[in-house]
Amino acid sequence: MPLHYLIVLFIGLPILEFALLIKVHGMIGFLPTVLLVFLTGVIGATLVRRQGVNMLFKIRQEMSRGNLPAPQMMDGVMILVAGAFLVTPGLLTDTIGFALLIPFVRERIRFWLRKKLEDGMRNGYIQVNIDRDT
Repeated sequence: MPLHYLIVLFIGLPILEFALLIKVHGMIGFLPTVLLVFLTGVIGATLVRRQGVNMLFKIRQEMSRGNLPAPQMMDGVMILVAGAFLVTPGLLTDTIGFALLIPFVRERIRFWLRKKLEDGMRNGYIQVNIDRDT
């Protein structure tokens, strides 16, 4: 991962979150802002747990049918990332976390990732070597 992405993630995002919390604090007050952050964390954690358990069930179901559960595994990773965003205090991270809990959003991300992977393979940036001897 390039350095500028890490700078944005670990320095820029917390500054943006802090600025957003100050703005919301100015609009609705301190206690409602704290309650909002707390409630989004609790509600988010509950939703992540429920969707995570459902996704594990779907993965097991696909595997029992003999299918590779790649879309379900990608959804599981996105649900895990959603959980990390939702337990991180802040409104922007909560918004991203809740968005990742929407199946349509995950489907669009999967489509985008697949297209990027296919483009990378087509352009030679990503190479797959299959060793049949192992």
